[in-house]
Amino acid sequence: MKRKKTTNWKNRGFEFLSIFIAVISAFALNNWNENRRDDNSGNKILIEISNGLKKDLDDIKLNKMGHQMGISACKYFGDLISGKRIDKDSIVSNYFILTRDFVSIQNVAGYETLKSQGLELINNDSLRLQIISLYEYNYNTLQKLEEEYSEMQFQESYFKEINNELAPNFNFDDNGKISGINLPLKITEDKKKILLSYLWKIQTNREFILGFYGEIENKILGIQQQISTKNNS
Repeated sequence: MKRKKTTNWKNRGFEFLSIFIAVISAFALNNWNENRRDDNSGNKILIEISNGLKKDLDDIKLNKMGHQMGISACKYFGDLISGKRIDKDSIVSNYFILTRDFVSIQNVAGYETLKSQGLELINNDSLRLQIISLYEYNYNTLQKLEEEYSEMQFQESYFKEINNELAPNFNFDDNGKISGINLPLKITEDKKKILLSYLWKIQTNREFILGFYGEIENKILGIQQQISTKNNS
């Protein structure tokens, strides 16, 4: 009887241990599968984010070029107003870009997907924080500067005042298009100073936003590098 009881307990103990190991193994396998799925989802989202950032860099490049041309236009009209020699043939192109505004276009689909599925899918803390900072702070700030901040709305803030002084000096062709300008300008010295102050303000603000674009550009490149390294590891 004792041997039989001992054998039964041993059998039950072995069965219990087998069941316990099977349950633990199944639980571990399930966790591994879930973690693997999360990693795969996170990697796919990171690729989507990286592709969106590539398009953002193209938009940044265009806007930077536009602001740089705007700065050149400020210098052009600064020379014109100051009585220096200028290329009359470029009057129209410079006048067109002088007070032109730009919009900030961001591809946020990848980031919105990440937020909906859980930011914790990005297990790299540094990368996750940089992505959040880019979309929640840098992009929002850039959009406000380009589209809402009054000093940066050059067309609305400066065009009318500048045009009131310059337009009477323009020449127009039969189609009503600007064809040239009469020099020297028929503007009082006080009004010249006012126009020069506008040009200084426009140039300063364009230089400021160019600096901000540069910071964002570097941040994007850093994020793309980390994503590339993570996916290749």
